[in-house]
Amino acid sequence: MIEKYTRGWSFRSATPSFEPGQEISAFLTGVRGDDVVARVGDSTLVVDGATPDDVDRKARIKVTEFDDNDHDGRAELLELVGESAF
Repeated sequence: MIEKYTRGWSFRSATPSFEPGQEISAFLTGVRGDDVVARVGDSTLVVDGATPDDVDRKARIKVTEFDDNDHDGRAELLELVGESAF
């Protein structure tokens, strides 16, 4: 009986992986050194083309490189698409 209600369920990873060329939407969450970063779960992407003024905004970004072992990578800013909800 329980299988009927849980069919299709899956758990999300705290450390999602990304492929180069993959486009995603994410919030620009902070600055690390001179770089603006987007954190997706425990994975971190440095976003080239973003400025500290863009932090807390939602952006469309394109992944350029990603290390599955470190859950760290780089992406390029495609466009800013929204403001934060807070």
